[in-house]
Amino acid sequence: MGRKVNQCIWILLAWLLPVWIAPGLAQDQSVEAESIDPGMPEAVSPRESETVPIATPETSPVESEGVSGNPAANQPELMPFPVAPSVPEQTPPLVDPAQEIAPAVIELVPGSESISRVMALEMYQELVSLIGRFESAQLMMASLDQPTPVSIAEDPISSNATGLSASLDPVAAAPHPALLEARTLLDEWYALLAAGDYEQARDRWEAARQGLWDSFPRGRPFAQPEVRAVWLDRGSIVEASDRDGLARLFDRLAAAGFNTVFFETVNAGYPIYPSRLTPQNPLTVRWDPLAAAVELAHERGMELHAWVWTFAAGNQVHNRLLNFPENYLGPMLALNPGWAAYDHLGNPIPRGQTKPFYDPANSEVRSFLMRLFSEIISRYEVDGLHLDYIRYPFQNPGAGRSYGYGNTARWRFMAANLVDPVELTSRPDPRADRTTQQRQRYLWDRWTEFRIRQVNSFLYDVSQMVRRRRPDVTLSAAVFPKPENERLQKIQQDWGTWAREGYLDWIVLMSYAADTRRFEQLIQPWILEEDFGSTLILPSIRLLDLPSYAALDQIQAARDLPTPGYAVFAATDFNGELETVLAETQGIAPAQMPLPQQAPYQTVLERYQGLQREWNWLFSQGQMWVTQAQRDNWLTLVNSLEASLQSLASDSSARELEAARSQLSQLQATLDSGIAVGAMASAYRLQAWQYRLATLERLLAYSDRTQR
Repeated sequence: MGRKVNQCIWILLAWLLPVWIAPGLAQDQSVEAESIDPGMPEAVSPRESETVPIATPETSPVESEGVSGNPAANQPELMPFPVAPSVPEQTPPLVDPAQEIAPAVIELVPGSESISRVMALEMYQELVSLIGRFESAQLMMASLDQPTPVSIAEDPISSNATGLSASLDPVAAAPHPALLEARTLLDEWYALLAAGDYEQARDRWEAARQGLWDSFPRGRPFAQPEVRAVWLDRGSIVEASDRDGLARLFDRLAAAGFNTVFFETVNAGYPIYPSRLTPQNPLTVRWDPLAAAVELAHERGMELHAWVWTFAAGNQVHNRLLNFPENYLGPMLALNPGWAAYDHLGNPIPRGQTKPFYDPANSEVRSFLMRLFSEIISRYEVDGLHLDYIRYPFQNPGAGRSYGYGNTARWRFMAANLVDPVELTSRPDPRADRTTQQRQRYLWDRWTEFRIRQVNSFLYDVSQMVRRRRPDVTLSAAVFPKPENERLQKIQQDWGTWAREGYLDWIVLMSYAADTRRFEQLIQPWILEEDFGSTLILPSIRLLDLPSYAALDQIQAARDLPTPGYAVFAATDFNGELETVLAETQGIAPAQMPLPQQAPYQTVLERYQGLQREWNWLFSQGQMWVTQAQRDNWLTLVNSLEASLQSLASDSSARELEAARSQLSQLQATLDSGIAVGAMASAYRLQAWQYRLATLERLLAYSDRTQR
C-alpha cells in the first residue's frame, strides 16, 4: 500500500513539475532541426577540434559525471525492475531473430520418402518459375543488339504455323538441353508421384534445377539500369587498412557492376571517421575511411551512402575485437547511462542478443543522433544516409519478454497514463474481472503505441533535417519484411507509415532467404499488394552460405518483379566466384549506365527500350504474336510511349510526365489480351513484362518527387 501511495505522489509531482522530469519531454515533441549544432568550421582539423569526453571501459560514468546526459539523474527513484527468474542451465540460449535467415521452402532430403501434396505443388511451381527466370535472362542477353522502335513483319502471324516455339535459345535453333529436361520433368511430374517413385522425382527435380542454374547465360552483361547496392561492412573496411586497400575493394565492386555502396559509417556506437561528437572507432583511428570512400566511389561513378546504426548503441561482438569487457555498453552509454533502454527485467541487452539500445524517448539521445547524422551529411559529400537499427530490439511479448524501459520512457508514459509500464503485461491476468482485463489490454496497447511513436517521430525529424540541409541526399532504411502486426509488437518498426508518408526515398527490405522461393514470398506482399506511393521498395539478398548460382537466381527474380533493383549483404561474403558471375552478367561500368536516383527519367527510358528490344527479337524469331485487329494500334502505342519517354528525359515537364503515364497505363492493358509469346513459361513471360511496366510506373512517381 505504501509503495502505491508513494507512486501516486511521484506521478502527481510529474504532472506538476514536468521540467523536473526531463526538460522539453512533458509531452511528445520533435527535436527541431534548426536546433542542431551545425558543427565547427571545416577549416578546423577534426583531431584539433574539441570533442565530447567519453567514458571508456577504464573510466567509470561517475568520473565523467560533469557531462552526464542522464535526464532522470535528479528525479525520484523509479520502481525497481522485477527480479529476473533463474534460468536452468539446460535451457538453450535464445537466438537473436535479427540474425536469422528465412529457411528454404524446398529442402530436399535424399531418399524414397513420400512427397506431400503441398510440397509437390511447391516443387512444380518453383521449376516453372525457374524456367521463366532462365528464359528472362536468355531473352535479355539475346536482344541486346536489337533496335528500337518495335516493328513487325508484314505477316502478323508467324511463319511458324505449327505452333509456338519451345525455346528462347539465342544460339541454337533447338531448345537448350536444360530447358528440355526441365520441361520434360514437368510433363511427367504428377505421373511420377502417382506411381510412388519419389526418389526419382527428387533426383530429377534437383538435377533439373541445377542444370538451369549452371546454364544461366553469362559472358556478356545484359542487366538493365537498376540500383545495385552492396553493404560494405566495418570488417571489410578494417581489413582494407588504408586508402589503397579500400581502392582495391572498390575496384572489385565496380567491376562486378555495383553502383551504390552502403558504407558502414557508425557501428557499435563508434563513427568510422574522426568525429567532433564522439570518438572514432579504435580500429580506424589512423585514417579517415569515410573521406576515402566518398572519393573512391565518385571516381568510379558509384554512389556512397553512409550506413549508420541508429538506436543500437554498442555490440558485445565488437567489444571482443577491442579486448573490452563483455558488459561494456559502448562509448555513449558508458558516458551517459541515463540514455539506455532496458528489457522488462532491467537488462540493457536482451537475453540471447548482443546489442544495448538507446532510449528513443530520451531527448538527449535524439539530439545527439541528429547532430551526428547532420555532421556526416554536412562534412562529407555522401550521396545518401542509410539508417539501420531504426527500431527496438527483438522482443516476444507473448512470452513475457519486452523492451524499451528507459528512465525517460517510463516517466513520460507514467505521467500520461498513471502507471509505470514495467508493471504492464501483454497477457491480462486471467483471475481478474473483465473490466480489469480490458484496462490491462488497453494500457499495454498504449505502451506499444508509445514506443512506435518514438521511432516514427525521430525518423520524421531526421527526414526533415536531411531535406533542409542536403535535399540531394537519398534517405533510406534497412527494415524487416515481417507482417506489420508482428513488426509493431516485436520491434516497433512501422516502416509502412514511413514509406506512405514519404519520410524516406527507399525502403530496403532485409529479405534474407535460403532459396528463391522463400525470397519471393518475403518480398511479394510488399511489392505486389501494397502501394507506397513514390517511395521505392528495394529487396536484398544475403550472400552468407548462399551459392553463387542461387544468388544470381534471386537477383533475376528481383528483375522479373516490380522492383527498381536490389542490394546484397555484405561485401565480406563477396567471393571470387560470385564476383566473376556478376562481372559477366552486369559488369557494365556504373558511369556508363544511369542510376534511378541520379537520372530517373533516363532510367525509365532505357528500361523501356530494353522491353522493346525483347519484343523486336521475339517478333524476328517468330515467337511473338499480336492479333490482326490489335496490331496497328499496339505498334503505335508501343512506339509513341518511347517517344514520350524520350521527350520526358530531355524535358521533365508536368505535361510530358502526364502523357507518358497515360500511354504506359494503356500499354499495360494491352498485354492482358491479344498477345501471345512462344516460351516454355509463356504465362510467366507476360506477367514479368507487366511487372517491369509496373516498375516504370513507380519510377515515374519517384522521379516526379525527386525532380521537384
